[in-house]
Amino acid sequence: MSRAPEFISLSDAAVRAVSGAGSRHAALIEDAFGVLVETPGGGVSLSGETRARAAAKRAVQAIAERADKGLEIGEADVRVAIGNARTGQQGPGLPSGRRGQVAPKTAAQARYLECLNRCELVFGLGPAGTGKTFLAVAHGAGLLMRGEVDRLIVSRPAVEAGERLGFLPGDLAEKVDPYMAPVWEALTDIMGVEQFRRRREKGEIELAPIAFMRGRTLSHAYIIVDEAQNATRLQMKMVLTRIGEGARMVVTGDPTQIDLVNSADSGLAHAVGLLDGVKGVGVARFATEDVVRHPMVERIVRAYEADAAKQRRKD
Repeated sequence: MSRAPEFISLSDAAVRAVSGAGSRHAALIEDAFGVLVETPGGGVSLSGETRARAAAKRAVQAIAERADKGLEIGEADVRVAIGNARTGQQGPGLPSGRRGQVAPKTAAQARYLECLNRCELVFGLGPAGTGKTFLAVAHGAGLLMRGEVDRLIVSRPAVEAGERLGFLPGDLAEKVDPYMAPVWEALTDIMGVEQFRRRREKGEIELAPIAFMRGRTLSHAYIIVDEAQNATRLQMKMVLTRIGEGARMVVTGDPTQIDLVNSADSGLAHAVGLLDGVKGVGVARFATEDVVRHPMVERIVRAYEADAAKQRRKD
């Protein structure tokens, strides 16, 4: 096998992205493929076995392409490029939103997307602002738009209304919409208002509280159960067993933010404890440092975590 270096001509922005701060990105590529990455000027030089160089080149070109589009490149982006180069995939299959291509911003998000691509049932656990719901919606929207599933079904527990929505004005959609606002916003961001409206009218997108899922078998569908920490153990068992032929499900929530009267009745942590390690099930966990909203959100989450820890010490 030839070990002659291969030079890839790149823009200055792409070279900086491939190298990374303190050459961190280049080190990740070297470790992943067993190659030597150098930046002699005007591009990147790869040294190593022929097959290893070819795989590393795919990763370098994917990173460079994103950098040339003006996108910020983080460690998670490099890890995704490495993973795709190893498997020969061209990306995680996420669509573009109004702010451009949807892509992971942290290593935890990259692992989450790997779970979504690989597993039939995925649990996404962590604090607000970590992208759990948005990435699940983006993944499901991509599957729907490519025709890999027939329907996208999103469910949430309507805790504030005690799952009894009859007293609210309007039809079912109007009753449910206030509880689905974050998901509705994510779908319109990815699909656009018109496509979302058209697909919803055709029944390809369905938003419903968990109470309306009982007795159904959901086949060839992508099901998102959001804010699942507010589902009881019975509700969780019921919704998890709705999965039919050709269906996939992602369950998201924050086990520390339970709004049920009896927090011990929450079905999310219970379900994860039972199913973690079961074939076809993936669990992705996010931490405070994975918050990708305004930096203030991370500071708020940390303050509440510190207060909770203080209360536990008192107790």
